Amino acid sequence: MSTPQATTLNAIDFPLWGSRLIEASAGTGKTWTIAALYLRLVLGHGAEHGFARALRPAEILVMTFTRAATRELSDRIRARLLEAARCFRGEAPVPDGDRFLAQLLASYPEGAARTQAAWRLALAAEGMDDAAVHTIDAWCQRML
Repeated sequence: MSTPQATTLNAIDFPLWGSRLIEASAGTGKTWTIAALYLRLVLGHGAEHGFARALRPAEILVMTFTRAATRELSDRIRARLLEAARCFRGEAPVPDGDRFLAQLLASYPEGAARTQAAWRLALAAEGMDDAAVHTIDAWCQRML
């Protein structure tokens, strides 16, 4: 039996299907990474590494440990969705050093594809009140 190898997670091409374990210490960018993966799920991005279709916030489950973390995570995802929508609409430049967003934007050619992506991102930001961002115990209680 072999031990899994630790690798650096690259959010732009991380597989969005199957089971994946992501381990990270405090302050390593977990929230940023979750928001990045969320953008890809909303856009249906990734071809063979992506999900079968674009998802709405109500179809994506995000779990964390504390109630305070659920609010912060939800707020940060919404902010990231809005930022990306502005960039996709050409209303704002991609922030300096944000290689992920630059790569994501480059995946959608100007015109209809980019316009549709901007619409999906903005719609997802508006739908964050319906998003499933829960603590583990709250999600279990909800399922029971």
